Amino acid sequence: MRGCKTPAVHDTTTRTALRLQYLTIAWNVGEAFLTIGLGIAAASLALIAFGTDSIIELFASGVVVWHLRRGDDGMTGRALRLLGSSFAVLALVLGSAAIRDLATGRVADASPWGIAYLGATALVMTGLGITKRKAGKELGSPPLSREGDLTLLDGALAFGTLIGLSLNALAGWWWADPAAALLVAVVAVNEAREAFEEAGAHTDTG
Repeated sequence: MRGCKTPAVHDTTTRTALRLQYLTIAWNVGEAFLTIGLGIAAASLALIAFGTDSIIELFASGVVVWHLRRGDDGMTGRALRLLGSSFAVLALVLGSAAIRDLATGRVADASPWGIAYLGATALVMTGLGITKRKAGKELGSPPLSREGDLTLLDGALAFGTLIGLSLNALAGWWWADPAAALLVAVVAVNEAREAFEEAGAHTDTG
Protein backbone atom coordinates (compact mmCIF):
# COMPACT_ATOMS: atom_id res chain seq x y z
CA MET A 1 0.00 0.00 0.00
CA ARG A 2 1.44 3.36 -0.96
CA GLY A 3 2.16 5.53 2.05
CA CYS A 4 1.24 8.76 0.27
CA LYS A 5 -2.38 7.70 -0.08
CA THR A 6 -4.71 9.27 2.46
CA PRO A 7 -7.59 7.09 3.76
CA ALA A 8 -10.12 9.20 1.83
CA VAL A 9 -8.25 8.83 -1.46
CA HIS A 10 -7.74 5.12 -0.82
CA ASP A 11 -11.45 4.59 -0.12
CA THR A 12 -12.42 6.52 -3.25
CA THR A 13 -10.07 4.44 -5.39
CA THR A 14 -11.41 1.24 -3.82
CA ARG A 15 -15.00 2.23 -4.62
CA THR A 16 -13.95 3.02 -8.20
CA ALA A 17 -12.23 -0.36 -8.47
CA LEU A 18 -15.34 -2.14 -7.19
CA ARG A 19 -17.51 -0.31 -9.72
CA LEU A 20 -15.14 -1.42 -12.47
CA GLN A 21 -15.48 -5.00 -11.26
CA TYR A 22 -19.28 -4.84 -11.17
CA LEU A 23 -19.30 -3.38 -14.69
CA THR A 24 -17.02 -6.19 -15.87
CA ILE A 25 -19.29 -8.79 -14.26
CA ALA A 26 -22.42 -7.33 -15.86
CA TRP A 27 -20.80 -7.17 -19.29
CA ASN A 28 -19.45 -10.71 -19.08
CA VAL A 29 -22.80 -12.21 -18.07
CA GLY A 30 -24.37 -10.89 -21.27
CA GLU A 31 -21.23 -11.70 -23.24
CA ALA A 32 -21.22 -15.35 -22.17
CA PHE A 33 -24.82 -15.98 -23.23
CA LEU A 34 -24.52 -14.07 -26.50
CA THR A 35 -21.18 -15.32 -27.79
CA ILE A 36 -21.73 -18.95 -26.82
CA GLY A 37 -25.15 -18.84 -28.52
CA LEU A 38 -23.71 -17.25 -31.65
CA GLY A 39 -20.79 -19.67 -31.59
CA ILE A 40 -23.04 -22.72 -31.43
CA ALA A 41 -25.15 -21.35 -34.29
CA ALA A 42 -22.06 -20.69 -36.45
CA ALA A 43 -20.05 -23.74 -35.25
CA SER A 44 -17.30 -21.27 -34.35
CA LEU A 45 -14.69 -22.43 -31.84
CA ALA A 46 -13.43 -18.89 -31.36
CA LEU A 47 -16.86 -17.55 -30.36
CA ILE A 48 -17.57 -20.47 -28.03
CA ALA A 49 -14.10 -20.14 -26.52
CA PHE A 50 -14.68 -16.43 -26.11
CA GLY A 51 -17.89 -17.13 -24.19
CA THR A 52 -15.97 -19.58 -22.01
CA ASP A 53 -13.40 -16.86 -21.35
CA SER A 54 -16.25 -14.64 -20.18
CA ILE A 55 -17.26 -17.24 -17.59
CA ILE A 56 -13.65 -17.48 -16.37
CA GLU A 57 -13.49 -13.69 -16.20
CA LEU A 58 -16.63 -13.71 -14.06
CA PHE A 59 -14.89 -15.97 -11.55
CA ALA A 60 -11.76 -13.81 -11.58
CA SER A 61 -13.78 -10.62 -11.06
CA GLY A 62 -15.54 -12.27 -8.12
CA VAL A 63 -12.16 -13.09 -6.57
CA VAL A 64 -11.06 -9.46 -6.82
CA VAL A 65 -14.36 -8.17 -5.39
CA TRP A 66 -13.88 -10.53 -2.44
CA HIS A 67 -10.30 -9.33 -1.95
CA LEU A 68 -11.14 -5.62 -2.25
CA ARG A 69 -14.04 -5.87 0.18
CA ARG A 70 -11.81 -7.50 2.80
CA GLY A 71 -9.87 -4.26 2.93
CA ASP A 72 -6.53 -5.90 3.82
CA ASP A 73 -3.64 -7.81 2.26
CA GLY A 74 -3.99 -10.91 4.41
CA MET A 75 -5.27 -13.08 1.58
CA THR A 76 -3.36 -11.61 -1.36
CA GLY A 77 -1.47 -14.83 -2.02
CA ARG A 78 -4.66 -16.88 -2.15
CA ALA A 79 -6.34 -14.35 -4.45
CA LEU A 80 -3.36 -14.45 -6.81
CA ARG A 81 -3.38 -18.24 -6.85
CA LEU A 82 -7.08 -18.24 -7.72
CA LEU A 83 -6.40 -15.76 -10.53
CA GLY A 84 -3.48 -17.90 -11.72
CA SER A 85 -5.84 -20.88 -11.81
CA SER A 86 -8.25 -18.82 -13.94
CA PHE A 87 -5.51 -18.17 -16.48
CA ALA A 88 -4.54 -21.86 -16.45
CA VAL A 89 -8.12 -23.04 -17.04
CA LEU A 90 -8.50 -20.54 -19.88
CA ALA A 91 -5.28 -21.80 -21.48
CA LEU A 92 -6.42 -25.43 -21.17
CA VAL A 93 -9.86 -24.78 -22.67
CA LEU A 94 -8.61 -22.66 -25.56
CA GLY A 95 -5.53 -24.75 -26.28
CA SER A 96 -7.24 -28.14 -26.39
CA ALA A 97 -10.15 -26.89 -28.51
CA ALA A 98 -7.86 -25.03 -30.93
CA ILE A 99 -5.56 -28.01 -31.44
CA ARG A 100 -8.57 -30.25 -32.05
CA ASP A 101 -10.00 -27.94 -34.70
CA LEU A 102 -6.63 -27.42 -36.40
CA ALA A 103 -6.16 -31.20 -36.52
CA THR A 104 -9.65 -31.99 -37.84
CA GLY A 105 -9.95 -28.99 -40.16
CA ARG A 106 -13.42 -28.06 -38.90
CA VAL A 107 -14.66 -24.93 -40.66
CA ALA A 108 -16.75 -22.36 -38.80
CA ASP A 109 -19.60 -20.53 -40.54
CA ALA A 110 -19.44 -16.75 -40.86
CA SER A 111 -21.12 -14.85 -38.00
CA PRO A 112 -21.68 -11.17 -38.89
CA TRP A 113 -23.37 -10.47 -35.55
CA GLY A 114 -20.53 -12.14 -33.72
CA ILE A 115 -17.97 -10.08 -35.62
CA ALA A 116 -19.82 -6.83 -34.80
CA TYR A 117 -20.12 -7.69 -31.11
CA LEU A 118 -16.46 -8.69 -30.85
CA GLY A 119 -15.44 -5.27 -32.16
CA ALA A 120 -17.35 -3.55 -29.36
CA THR A 121 -16.05 -5.99 -26.76
CA ALA A 122 -12.44 -5.47 -27.80
CA LEU A 123 -12.79 -1.74 -27.09
CA VAL A 124 -14.70 -2.15 -23.79
CA MET A 125 -12.43 -4.84 -22.32
CA THR A 126 -9.25 -3.02 -23.31
CA GLY A 127 -10.48 0.16 -21.65
CA LEU A 128 -11.56 -1.68 -18.51
CA GLY A 129 -8.29 -3.61 -18.32
CA ILE A 130 -6.13 -0.49 -18.56
CA THR A 131 -8.23 1.31 -15.94
CA LYS A 132 -8.16 -1.65 -13.53
CA ARG A 133 -4.40 -2.02 -13.84
CA LYS A 134 -4.01 1.67 -13.02
CA ALA A 135 -6.34 1.36 -10.00
CA GLY A 136 -4.46 -1.75 -8.88
CA LYS A 137 -1.17 0.14 -8.85
CA GLU A 138 -2.70 3.07 -6.97
CA LEU A 139 -4.15 0.73 -4.33
CA GLY A 140 -1.09 -1.48 -4.18
CA SER A 141 -3.40 -4.43 -5.00
CA PRO A 142 -1.61 -7.20 -6.97
CA PRO A 143 -4.87 -9.19 -7.45
CA LEU A 144 -6.62 -6.18 -9.02
CA SER A 145 -3.64 -5.49 -11.29
CA ARG A 146 -3.44 -9.15 -12.29
CA GLU A 147 -7.16 -9.34 -12.97
CA GLY A 148 -6.73 -6.23 -15.10
CA ASP A 149 -4.27 -8.30 -17.15
CA LEU A 150 -6.97 -10.95 -17.58
CA THR A 151 -9.43 -8.29 -18.75
CA LEU A 152 -6.83 -7.03 -21.23
CA LEU A 153 -6.37 -10.62 -22.39
CA ASP A 154 -10.13 -10.78 -22.87
CA GLY A 155 -9.85 -7.71 -25.10
CA ALA A 156 -6.95 -9.28 -27.00
CA LEU A 157 -8.97 -12.45 -27.47
CA ALA A 158 -11.88 -10.39 -28.79
CA PHE A 159 -9.58 -8.64 -31.26
CA GLY A 160 -7.87 -11.88 -32.31
CA THR A 161 -11.20 -13.66 -32.69
CA LEU A 162 -12.51 -10.74 -34.72
CA ILE A 163 -9.57 -11.03 -37.09
CA GLY A 164 -9.92 -14.82 -37.30
CA LEU A 165 -13.63 -14.74 -38.09
CA SER A 166 -13.18 -11.91 -40.58
CA LEU A 167 -10.40 -13.75 -42.42
CA ASN A 168 -12.54 -16.87 -42.49
CA ALA A 169 -15.54 -14.96 -43.85
CA LEU A 170 -13.64 -12.86 -46.40
CA ALA A 171 -10.72 -15.05 -47.46
CA GLY A 172 -11.79 -18.54 -46.46
CA TRP A 173 -8.86 -18.92 -44.05
CA TRP A 174 -10.58 -21.50 -41.82
CA TRP A 175 -7.45 -21.98 -39.69
CA ALA A 176 -7.42 -18.34 -38.59
CA ASP A 177 -10.31 -19.01 -36.18
CA PRO A 178 -8.61 -21.72 -34.04
CA ALA A 179 -5.19 -20.10 -34.50
CA ALA A 180 -6.45 -16.94 -32.79
CA ALA A 181 -7.68 -19.02 -29.84
CA LEU A 182 -4.39 -20.92 -29.66
CA LEU A 183 -2.37 -17.69 -29.53
CA VAL A 184 -4.39 -16.42 -26.57
CA ALA A 185 -3.93 -19.79 -24.85
CA VAL A 186 -0.15 -19.38 -25.05
CA VAL A 187 -0.37 -15.90 -23.52
CA ALA A 188 -2.66 -17.23 -20.77
CA VAL A 189 -0.07 -19.88 -19.82
CA ASN A 190 2.51 -17.16 -19.24
CA GLU A 191 0.04 -15.06 -17.24
CA ALA A 192 -0.76 -18.08 -15.05
CA ARG A 193 2.93 -18.65 -14.39
CA GLU A 194 3.49 -15.02 -13.41
CA ALA A 195 0.44 -15.00 -11.12
CA PHE A 196 1.63 -18.11 -9.25
CA GLU A 197 5.15 -16.69 -8.96
CA GLU A 198 3.76 -13.42 -7.58
CA ALA A 199 1.57 -15.38 -5.13
CA GLY A 200 4.69 -17.03 -3.75
CA ALA A 201 5.93 -13.64 -2.56
CA HIS A 202 2.90 -13.16 -0.30
CA THR A 203 2.16 -14.89 2.99
CA ASP A 204 -1.53 -15.26 3.80
CA THR A 205 -2.62 -14.40 7.33
CA GLY A 206 -6.31 -15.26 7.19
